[in-house]
Amino acid sequence: MQKQKQLASHFRNLNQQGNFLLANAWDIASARIFEEAGFPAIGTTSGGIAYAHGYRDAELIKRDDMLRHIAAIAGAATVPVTADIEAGYGASPQAVADTIRRVIEAGAVGVNLEDNSHGFGASPLFGVEEQSARIAAARSAAEQTGLPLWINARTDTYLLGLGDDFDARFAMTVTRANAYLAAGADMVFVPVLTDLAQIKRLRAAVSGPISLMAMPGAPSAAELFAAGAQRVSLGVCPMLAAMGTIRDIAREVRAHGTWHAMQRSFYGFAEAEALFAAP
Repeated sequence: MQKQKQLASHFRNLNQQGNFLLANAWDIASARIFEEAGFPAIGTTSGGIAYAHGYRDAELIKRDDMLRHIAAIAGAATVPVTADIEAGYGASPQAVADTIRRVIEAGAVGVNLEDNSHGFGASPLFGVEEQSARIAAARSAAEQTGLPLWINARTDTYLLGLGDDFDARFAMTVTRANAYLAAGADMVFVPVLTDLAQIKRLRAAVSGPISLMAMPGAPSAAELFAAGAQRVSLGVCPMLAAMGTIRDIAREVRAHGTWHAMQRSFYGFAEAEALFAAP
């Protein structure tokens, strides 16, 4: 636990310093590659892990399976690992607290916890008070372990396109963001928000740091940071890009019997052997 506390403190500093680029891994190989490239911390991607094991995203993979994969990544990395725990694998605050305790046991020093209800309720998102109680339970469970867990509270207002118009969506996001921070979250995550003017406006209205997700067509990291993002994560996008590369290899080989797509991104046997020879 002492080493994990040191990693947690380092991860907290990375988030607080800002201009923080976070890579998201779905297995040990991707985690090792990101770490070798110099990323100071690794996040897991729930979507990437789910796809790699034959599930659709959104908590269809069982909690025990997800925790096992998180533990494998945390055990293979020497840098801090923050875990995507989706909506906490249970609607109640007690279920979230149990997941928090178990993800800390798995070696994580941070979490993403989202307000998407994934069918637990009639609405697409947990209610503000309900989600705030779930975040408070996560904070309490972490404090009981003595680990300064970094809680990145994700809201899916933009991802799901909620609200009658952009102003309603923005107001909904601000209300949720400030409530989640007051409940014990350290940061608020708003995936698919990439409009720089909206990011600046949101940052001015939220009483704590915000994190965003990189995606094809999004502004550069420098632009997102300048607009007010404290952290930018890669999310599931590298895994989807890897799937696209495999698709291109498969199509070329089937159609032409050639290997140009494979050659363009070939990692090399010697590189792979060296990667996994590392302690």
